[in-house]
Amino acid sequence: MYKARNKRLTFNGSKIDYLTFGNGNKPLVLILGLSTQRLKGKAFSMSYIYRIFAKAYKVYMFDRRDQAETGYSIADMADELAQAMKYLNLEKADIIGLSQGGMIAQLLAIRYPELVHKLVLGITLSKVNDTALSTIGNWIKLAKTKDKEQLILDAVNKVFSESWLRRYRWLIFLLSKLMKPKELDRFVILADSILHFDAGDKLKEIACPVFVIGGGKDKVVGAQSSADLAQALNCACHIYPNLGHSAYVEAKDFNQRILTFLQS
Repeated sequence: MYKARNKRLTFNGSKIDYLTFGNGNKPLVLILGLSTQRLKGKAFSMSYIYRIFAKAYKVYMFDRRDQAETGYSIADMADELAQAMKYLNLEKADIIGLSQGGMIAQLLAIRYPELVHKLVLGITLSKVNDTALSTIGNWIKLAKTKDKEQLILDAVNKVFSESWLRRYRWLIFLLSKLMKPKELDRFVILADSILHFDAGDKLKEIACPVFVIGGGKDKVVGAQSSADLAQALNCACHIYPNLGHSAYVEAKDFNQRILTFLQS
């Protein structure tokens, strides 16, 4: 579907899984957030979820490095993404970063402005705050004890709205069964990188057009984070007042708003 392909890059001793889809000529890099699931093998499903971008773009989605080690930082992730983009000759791409992906996208735009045409920062923050420290810190604690059921339960309760949970609570059991215990160590390393993230003083170095989109009831990165980020960047912004961190799933026009900005 949509020319979906699963691929892998190897450079500088690192292996990175990525996928592509879409019929367009313009490059779009979509960076997802923190997850216990890897991107490997998901080209078909991702091409369907983000099909709205397939007509105008060739979409690239990169996972974090295959073997993440303690101390792996958001800056490391941004540097590796830049290397991957350069390896594939992707210049002046439009960038969408969601949650942790938005943190990576900020540093990409700051460190490698030549790679970024337009930037979308979704449900993210520019500096770790008390909400993120508490929520993600608890996830790290649960992951370290291999309590995957409680980790999934806490995550969905923090991420999704009550109305969504009433309809899809059965998914919690399925998600806990799909989670591989060996992935929890990797999750801890990726999650820990968020606890040390701070791009605040460097935001002024972002020169490309930016659109911030988020939820006014976000229990993961904080309810005020998107608004604060947009104010710091003096950029276009849309906040869903009654949605939280799952705005990218629950808001039916979330991706359309992004596409409208990118094509403006």
